[in-house]
Amino acid sequence: MLELAQALGNVSEACRQRGMSRTQFYEYKRRFQTHGLEGLKDLPPIPKEHPFTTPPEVVERILALSLTHPAWGCTRLSDMLKLEGVSVSSPTVQNILIKHGMGSKFERLLKLEEQAARQAIELTAEQVAQIEKANPCFRERHVESSRPGELLCADTFYVGRLKGVGKVYLHTVVDTYGSTAFGFLHTSKQPEAAVAVLHNDVLPFYRERALPVTAVLTDNGREFCGTDSHPYEVYLALNDIEHRRTRVRRPQTNGFVERFHRTVLDEFFRSAFRTTFYETVEALQRDLDAWLVYYNTERPHHGYRNLGKRPLDTVNAYLETVRQEA
Repeated sequence: MLELAQALGNVSEACRQRGMSRTQFYEYKRRFQTHGLEGLKDLPPIPKEHPFTTPPEVVERILALSLTHPAWGCTRLSDMLKLEGVSVSSPTVQNILIKHGMGSKFERLLKLEEQAARQAIELTAEQVAQIEKANPCFRERHVESSRPGELLCADTFYVGRLKGVGKVYLHTVVDTYGSTAFGFLHTSKQPEAAVAVLHNDVLPFYRERALPVTAVLTDNGREFCGTDSHPYEVYLALNDIEHRRTRVRRPQTNGFVERFHRTVLDEFFRSAFRTTFYETVEALQRDLDAWLVYYNTERPHHGYRNLGKRPLDTVNAYLETVRQEA
């Protein structure tokens, strides 16, 4: 190649005839002029192991320390390791966390929550506080259920004010087994509206699948609690459904519904109100119903109950298990 370029007096023509780039030609020329024929020999392969690779025991320590303190960033983890006599830069710590799917705080909390779901481990107060802050459902594990319909959580969420309509509330019901959700929009927080979502959406869904609804958990709101003649209490009694109430008197006690309200606010209401001008509650309800179909049948849920499955998948999996056992 070098002789051909010298004979032609044209490097570009020589490269064209030999199918070589000019960059490659000048690299070969530099190596020949510097080292002679020895410089044109193939270079040794790149080693598969780098001498500066982080030792496996250090990687394990980084991952363990990150799960112990999920809120800590790479800089704080690096400083803590230095106090233990291990010198690892913060960018290296971050790269290791990213490779193991723990690059963000939320990913670390998910990893910790899944680990707690697979095996009985004792979580520290710091870990529990961080998980509850990211996923309020975690604090409600004492009301877990073993099948769909065994325990439903109900609550009311203030959506906002529509021009010409007034205040709009979302009456919500969420299944504690697999996060199956139902929603009904109304202009009031009356007990009749809370009953409507049960009568029109919730009970027909479970009756169609021959799943009894055993209990409903609510807060102490006036739309749910009252005397024996209270409409919500009467409706639950007529359908042989136990009415449970949250133990403490504060607005944020039902983590399952809190999580859903945050999701529907971020993923539906904020985007819907930016793109559409709603003049009636019925129009907003139609779009909400379409989003609920997506939420229950298409959207994967991350967390200790679903582990990436969709809510309807958990219901179908339970029914399939029951059929096999029968």
